[in-house]
Amino acid sequence: MVTFRYDLNQDVIELQASNWCGLEQVFVNGKRVSRKLNFGQNSEHNIQLNDGNPCRFQLLIDPTSEEMICRIYKSNCLITSIHQGKENLSKSRRTLQNLVIFTTLPGLLWLLLN
Repeated sequence: MVTFRYDLNQDVIELQASNWCGLEQVFVNGKRVSRKLNFGQNSEHNIQLNDGNPCRFQLLIDPTSEEMICRIYKSNCLITSIHQGKENLSKSRRTLQNLVIFTTLPGLLWLLLN
């Protein structure tokens, strides 16, 4: 899971993206305001903030650096561009792979012994 968090005026905005199942979620002040599945290289979420202004999130993967980038726009003006490096993505994938291996291994051993 990759998480981008940003404080925008009175709102705490968080975008969570799973690099395994494609689930993306946007939270404003802890409340989920957008959710979708995405298996492509980029996606977009459009929401309305508590002050009534539109807010857009662009999530993309830079093919040259393999960085995941989250761009946040408020009223069509770029507010910030947050980058997660290749190391963070690789670490997240390794953690999930290890979890899957260690949870399925006992079941396989049990099947082999019976």
